[in-house]
Amino acid sequence: MKTIKGPAIFLAQFADDAAPFNSLKSICEWMANVGYKGVQIPSWDPRMIDLQKAAESKDYADEIKGTVNEAGLEITELSTHLQGQLVAVHPAYNELFDGFAPANLAGNLKGKTEWATQQLKYAAKASSNLGLSAHATFSGALMWHTVYPWPQRPAGLVETGFTELAKRWTPILDEFDQYGVDVCYELHPGEDLHDGITFEMFLEKVNNHKRANILYDPSHFVLQCLDYLQFIDFYHDRIKMFHVKDAEFNPTGKQGVYGGFQGWVDRAGRFRSLGDGQVDFSGIFSKLSQYDFDGWAVLEWECAIKHPEQGAIEGAQFIADHIIRVTEKAFDDFAGTGADEAFNKKILGI
Repeated sequence: MKTIKGPAIFLAQFADDAAPFNSLKSICEWMANVGYKGVQIPSWDPRMIDLQKAAESKDYADEIKGTVNEAGLEITELSTHLQGQLVAVHPAYNELFDGFAPANLAGNLKGKTEWATQQLKYAAKASSNLGLSAHATFSGALMWHTVYPWPQRPAGLVETGFTELAKRWTPILDEFDQYGVDVCYELHPGEDLHDGITFEMFLEKVNNHKRANILYDPSHFVLQCLDYLQFIDFYHDRIKMFHVKDAEFNPTGKQGVYGGFQGWVDRAGRFRSLGDGQVDFSGIFSKLSQYDFDGWAVLEWECAIKHPEQGAIEGAQFIADHIIRVTEKAFDDFAGTGADEAFNKKILGI
């Protein structure tokens, strides 16, 4: 067994125009000071990194790595959540995602997809230049507007949708394979890949591509009423990343999974700071350790109630307390009889 690395933190929700969260150097120093050992970097934020430059210049990538290392931290992964979303967007959501791409591409669905695809390819090379082996992203969605089967979905719609999704992602997965980096899809509502079944359908379409893997985040499964512990039993071979994020689901006689169009504070299902929700993290860390997951435990802080700085400070200790230093020996070794094939045969009567 292997010991999970951490604590680490995803910087996306903390980057800000106000110090100390307005530069990679100062935000890393703040995170190190409150107990973190690693940072996951959002590649779309120019205050943190220039993705294209990190892909095209090893010297620049070394500078980024050096900045993080000087603060006493490691880079755990890069993220292209926003760019990955744009690899596949249904026209109904075109304008809603304009903010995820350069302003000159506003309303240009094809242009945003082409830009996003190139961004993912930059991320593959940049990850390699930084010495990283895994990458975080979203799958995008062509079928999300049909997630509830009313009106009835036409025959073959889902098949066609996954075929197209695979067509768009296969060249990207091949690019990541060239650089030895796993693509880890965060299975998330709003994405065509949002649970185990949808991931399996996609995996089949990309011919079980070895770079198509999972960013495990139990919070999204709590909100779907999915068994997030058994999920690890099913998919541990493909889980290459881990977001430590809490959530709660408290249905009432007025609302349930769909949330009644309410904001995050008033939804039955909502994200919480670590320890304030319902996720069984002891069970998760035990299962991941059992299955030899040796990646990073990365806090993704999202909470509609608690201040982010408090969430970050509490989260570092929370993760540290849950990381299991795995044992190198069996607990009952003291009573062992040693290894002796002749003795084994004697016990068996053979």
